[in-house]
Amino acid sequence: MITKGDKNKARLKRHLRVRKKINGTAARPRLSVFRSSKHMYAQLIDDVAGVTIASASTQDKELTEAIGNGGNVAAATKVGELIAQRAQAKGVTEVVFDRGGYLYHGRIQALATAAREAGLEF
Repeated sequence: MITKGDKNKARLKRHLRVRKKINGTAARPRLSVFRSSKHMYAQLIDDVAGVTIASASTQDKELTEAIGNGGNVAAATKVGELIAQRAQAKGVTEVVFDRGGYLYHGRIQALATAAREAGLEF
């Protein structure tokens, strides 16, 4: 039987394997996604300088009232739209997508699709 701890270990292993290959720059930052059971988080990261350019999550004040539950596809869509707006405000249009070892399905896919539709290119 696979426990939750084993699943997370496997995800972290996948995440580290992918992180060896992708890197964010100032011109094309890394869009890093993290999901918990209750919330979604997205960050634009410049790995060269080691800084976060922009971030968005279901815990932001703008989204907290608009969404009830932060752990569903609708909430992930809102986070994708918000991170794209904040990226464009900082002058970023192209990103490298880092799914954080999660399968490209469900909430991760919804966030990515919403970010693409709002103007980000990956």
